[in-house]
Amino acid sequence: MAGVNAELRPLIRMTYPRATDRLDPASVPLGRPLFRSWVLLLGILPIDRHDLTLVSIDPPTGFYEDSRSWLQRRWVHIRTLEETPHGCRVTDRLDFTPRLPAMGRLLSIAIRRIFEHRHGYLRRRFG
Repeated sequence: MAGVNAELRPLIRMTYPRATDRLDPASVPLGRPLFRSWVLLLGILPIDRHDLTLVSIDPPTGFYEDSRSWLQRRWVHIRTLEETPHGCRVTDRLDFTPRLPAMGRLLSIAIRRIFEHRHGYLRRRFG
């Protein structure tokens, strides 16, 4: 989770229990909420409450998250990691269903920007 927050900083910060800072894939309870997180705009303003649920986690290849939040009836985030001749390719696939359909376009724009920011961080940090 510290890595997630590093990718999101300074736009967003997610709270989490200390015990989940580093997850052991062998002991993660799959398919049920792992914890509830406040999503904080600029690290201080609560904008969402997220129930993080991992469906699968495989450190060499990525994870599959199927969560819910106050803003999202459903939030599916699949991150895949692929070795390439020049390092690693990170691909994030997202599918979400807003609780308020009228917010869909605004959320889509915000989420796209957040993930562009996350990938920019990863390129700067890891090349």
